[in-house]
Amino acid sequence: MGATAIALAASVAVQNAVVIWTGAPSYADPIEKVLAYHAEHRGAVAIAVGLEALNIPLLLGFLTGLHGRVGRRGGAGADWSRLAVAAGATLSAVFALYAVSWNVVVLSAGELTEPSPELELAWQLHAGAFALALPALGTTFVGAALAAGASGLTRPWPRLLGVAGGVLLIAAGTANLAIADGSSLLLVGMPGYAAWLVWLVVTGVGLVRARPAGTAT
Repeated sequence: MGATAIALAASVAVQNAVVIWTGAPSYADPIEKVLAYHAEHRGAVAIAVGLEALNIPLLLGFLTGLHGRVGRRGGAGADWSRLAVAAGATLSAVFALYAVSWNVVVLSAGELTEPSPELELAWQLHAGAFALALPALGTTFVGAALAAGASGLTRPWPRLLGVAGGVLLIAAGTANLAIADGSSLLLVGMPGYAAWLVWLVVTGVGLVRARPAGTAT
């Protein structure tokens, strides 16, 4: 379970590094820039979308493992872990829509010489899916952090990190319509997104170190 958390954090970090390195447009950029980027960087999008196909099973595997570990200990952590699993399943579905809409954008861009209404609609759907993923991720984060904390799997500070980061993600997600239209309110959730990766690494390392010899986490 610890190794799965670390692998998920690494995969998401690489995914973001690829799009940042290639200068991916923000949702506030003009559609002309969106078209130009996707026409020239199909490979980068293919890597990012391919990693999304890896992120989903890693996420569900980690949350399922956490639920089993916390459930065996009982207490309040079991309820929080159930919330994390349910929210994680929802998050996976939203991220699938996010990836599919991104595929549509890059495939459409390869056939266009100028922006079309269909391309703009696909890009807005992509943005809207990401915005809606924020509260799902925030709920997953809060549930997992509280479950791990209540069961003694993490120290107190990762639990606080999870609650604070999750609240930021949920708050940003309430502005999903504005974000789909290019609002900078998306930035409200970015510290929470970064906190999620930090929490995964810290929790994963802690679980690996705490693993008894000859057992698996």
